[in-house]
Amino acid sequence: MSITIQLAYLIASILFIIGIKKMNKTKEARSGNQLSALGMLIAILATVVQIDVLSLSDILICIVIGSAIGLFIAFKVEMTQMPEMVALFNGFGGLASLSVALSDFWLKTQGLQEHVGVIIGTSAALSIFIGGLTFTGSLIAFLKLNGKINGQPIMFKGQHALNLVLLIGAITMAVVALMHQSDPMYILILVGIALLLGILTVIPIGGADMPVVISLLNSYSGMAACTTGFVLNNNVLIVSGALVGASGIILTQIMCKAMNRSLLNVLLGGFGQTGTTSSGDGEEMVVKEVGVEEAAMLFDSASSVIVVPGYGMAVAQAQHVIRELAEQCEKRNIEFRFAIHPVAGRMPGHMNVLLAEANIPYDKLIEMEQINDDFPNTDLVFVVGANDVVNPAARNNPQSPIYGMPILNADKARTVIVSKRSMGKGYAGIQNELFGYDNCLMLFGDAKQTITKVVSEMKEM
Repeated sequence: MSITIQLAYLIASILFIIGIKKMNKTKEARSGNQLSALGMLIAILATVVQIDVLSLSDILICIVIGSAIGLFIAFKVEMTQMPEMVALFNGFGGLASLSVALSDFWLKTQGLQEHVGVIIGTSAALSIFIGGLTFTGSLIAFLKLNGKINGQPIMFKGQHALNLVLLIGAITMAVVALMHQSDPMYILILVGIALLLGILTVIPIGGADMPVVISLLNSYSGMAACTTGFVLNNNVLIVSGALVGASGIILTQIMCKAMNRSLLNVLLGGFGQTGTTSSGDGEEMVVKEVGVEEAAMLFDSASSVIVVPGYGMAVAQAQHVIRELAEQCEKRNIEFRFAIHPVAGRMPGHMNVLLAEANIPYDKLIEMEQINDDFPNTDLVFVVGANDVVNPAARNNPQSPIYGMPILNADKARTVIVSKRSMGKGYAGIQNELFGYDNCLMLFGDAKQTITKVVSEMKEM
C-alpha cells in the first residue's frame, strides 16, 4: 500500500509540474489547470486512503460538496473580483495549514503526551506562524479590495517597531513552546501573534500596492503548506507547497520590478509609503472631450492603433466589443495591437485572460518591454479603463507615489483617446497628468456602451 500511495503522490506531483508549465501558454492554460486539478484529486484520494479515517461514501460526499461549492463560486464571481478571490483562497490556505499543524502538535503533545522532535516541532511552528499571518493578512487584503474597509494605508507611530517586537516575540514563543511542550500556552500565544502580525503588516499597504501583497501572500500560503507537509510527513504536500511558494515569490519579484518596488519593503510591511503626503495632483488640469462620432473618424483615419486595457475594461466587460473594434480596424488594414502592462487589471495575466475570453489572438498582446518603443510611431492609442500604468507622473514627478514605476509610453503617441466613466482617480489614488496633455482626448461614459457606438459609427462609414 505504501508503494502505491507514494506512486500516486509522484503522479500527482508530475501533473502539478506539467500543469504549471502548460499555464505558461494561453492556448494550453485551460488543460494545464485541469491537469493540476486532476493531480490534486489523486493526491487527496491517496491521502484519505492512507490515513484510513473516512469511508468511501464519506469521501465521495466531501468531493461532491467541495465541487458544488467550487462550481457555485466559479459561476458567481466576476472577472473583476478575481484578485479578491485569490486573496480569500490564500487566506483559507493559510488557515488550513495553521489548523492542521496546530492540531497535529496538540494531539502529540497534549493528547498522546509525546515529545515532538526539533525538525517536526520547528516545521509545526513555522506552519502555524506563516499560516496565521497569511490568514489575517489575506482577509485584510480581501476587505480592502472589495471596499469593506478603507483602501488607503493605515499607519500609526511605532508600527514598524511593534512589528519587529512581535516577530521577535513569535520566534521566542516558538522556541519556548518546543522546550516546554507540556504547556500549550506558548503555542497559543504564537497563534495570536501570527494573527495579529498578519493584520499589522497589511493595513499600512495602499490599494496601488495590493496586487504585490496578494502575490506575496500566495507565496506565504505555499510555504505554510510546505512546512505542514514536513509535519505530516506528506511528500505531495511538500512538493505542491514548494511549487506554490516558489512561483509566488517569483511572481512577487516580477511585480516588484514592474512597479519599481523593493521586495525588502514588501517583506517589512509598510510597503508603498513614500514618506510624503503628495498625491501628485498638482494644478487642476483642463481636459479635451471627444464624442463617439469623432472617435470613430480618428480610428478610421489611423494606420496604427494600440489599445491599453485596464481594470475599467474588466468592470465594463468591454473586451468583446473591443474585439469588434479590432475587426473594423483590420478591415481597413489598420495595424491593431494591445499593450499589456505587467500589473494591468491589478493582477498579472488578468488582461490576457479577459482578452483571450473574447477570442483576441494572443499574438496581438504585446508586453510592455516589446511595445514601449513603438508608441511614438503610433497614430492612435486607445486607453480603456487603465490609469496608473499610463501616468507620465511615474517618469516626470519625483513627488508622485508612483514615481519610478515603469509605465506604457501611451503619452508619446500622436493621439490618445482615454475611455473613462469620469475623471475619477485610479488604484493609486492620484490624478493622471496624461489627461491634460495636448494630444489626449477623453471619451467619457461606460466603456462597453461608448465603444459599441464607435463601432456602429465605423460600420456606417
